[in-house]
Amino acid sequence: MSTTPDAPSGQQRALLAAARRGDEDAFGRLLAPHRAELHAHCYRMLGSVHDAEDALQDALLRAWRGLPRFEGRSSLRAWLYRIATNACLNAIERRPARVLPMAYGPSSDPQFRHEPPLDEPIWIEPYPDARLGLADGLAAPAARYEQRESVELAFVAALQVLPPGQRATLIMREVLGFSAREVAESLGTTVASVNSALQRARRALGERLPEQSQQATLRALGERELEAIVRAYMDAMERGDVAAVVAMLTEDATWSMPPIPSWYDRPAAIAVFLRDQALADPWRHAATRANGQLAIGCYSLSPDGTRYLPGVLDVLQLRGNRIASVTGFVTPGVFPSFGLPSELPLAPQP
Repeated sequence: MSTTPDAPSGQQRALLAAARRGDEDAFGRLLAPHRAELHAHCYRMLGSVHDAEDALQDALLRAWRGLPRFEGRSSLRAWLYRIATNACLNAIERRPARVLPMAYGPSSDPQFRHEPPLDEPIWIEPYPDARLGLADGLAAPAARYEQRESVELAFVAALQVLPPGQRATLIMREVLGFSAREVAESLGTTVASVNSALQRARRALGERLPEQSQQATLRALGERELEAIVRAYMDAMERGDVAAVVAMLTEDATWSMPPIPSWYDRPAAIAVFLRDQALADPWRHAATRANGQLAIGCYSLSPDGTRYLPGVLDVLQLRGNRIASVTGFVTPGVFPSFGLPSELPLAPQP
């Protein structure tokens, strides 16, 4: 990515001039190419789709009001990212950090019923791949992380632990590929401070991220093997075959279910949880993708027994061809965002 000001096309200059005169339609058309990536940026900063939408709307309102003062010394894209980043930093000041259950408390005893949901805005939320608006998911040459890699659950969870300034610095430099000077201008600091914050953020992230990203793992396995893993997982879950599910797990696998704070550590505990709780009732499943990872929509039998309704979105983290973690988001309202149907029939269609 070149981070020098982009030479606007004639159409862009015309739209910019019209937007400065108060033409909201021209402003919308000017923003359209950037909206998806700005939303993903806000999600990385905040760990929440809902918070990202609020921050983006705040940023776009600020951009609309500030458009007459935009002088073109940076590209429109860089200017929009500056506004969006600062909107996110303001949002961070007003709410607790988003986490996954493993960072909230110790693992649970599967002999006891899991805790009730904690309906507070503290949980990281899943992100639909489709919202990235990418054909290939590759990062710009100046960036270290691919775009899909930068929304993986482990990456987003690690980002939330960083101090806000370090978080913004790392994302702008390593995900978006902006120069240290541009980041310093966006954050109102110095290039030396940006470089120092980046080094600290890199060290902190290195301590929390797995050795291999999910993108590297998925590419190494290939689509045929990935399809086989998903089919085997869905089949074992639908049959209630605890042994088959556990056989797919790594030795240190975890299973969590935000917004339920309970989580289970290692296959023995997970097996008890599956046998006594999760698989005590019938389920059906549909495959999707979330956070650049394999994901499965889990549907539970309706109270009248006539169909299966959305229940849990399982996001899988693989290590090799085995499952290192299952994050089961008990948020059925997100299913439409992941292209999942509103219900499944009692039996698979022929």
